[in-house]
Amino acid sequence: MKKDIHPTYREVVFLDTSTQTRFLTRSTVSSKETIEHEGKEYPLVKVEISSASHPFYTGKMKFVDSAGRVEKFQKKYNWGKKKADEAETETVEEVKVAES
Repeated sequence: MKKDIHPTYREVVFLDTSTQTRFLTRSTVSSKETIEHEGKEYPLVKVEISSASHPFYTGKMKFVDSAGRVEKFQKKYNWGKKKADEAETETVEEVKVAES
C-alpha cells in the first residue's frame, strides 16, 4: 500500500438525532465535533436516521407524506381532473352521436 493516500480509519460515534441513540463504530468519516462516550472522547457524526429510528427495523411506520409526487403534481396543476373531464365529455358526445 502507498503511504499517505488513505484516509484515517478510527473509532467514531454516530448519533441518531431523532432518537438520541449513539453507536460506536469505526469509520473514515471526518468530523470537527467530539463527544465523550464510555469514558473516552471520540469524533461525533450526527445522522438523521439509523437502525434505531428506521421504520423497517423498528416496525413502526411513519407517514410523513400521504400523497406521492405524482398526486401532488396532478393536484397542483389540475392535471388528473382535466384528463378525466375530457374523457367524460368525449364519452357523452359519443353516446349522443350514437343515439342520433
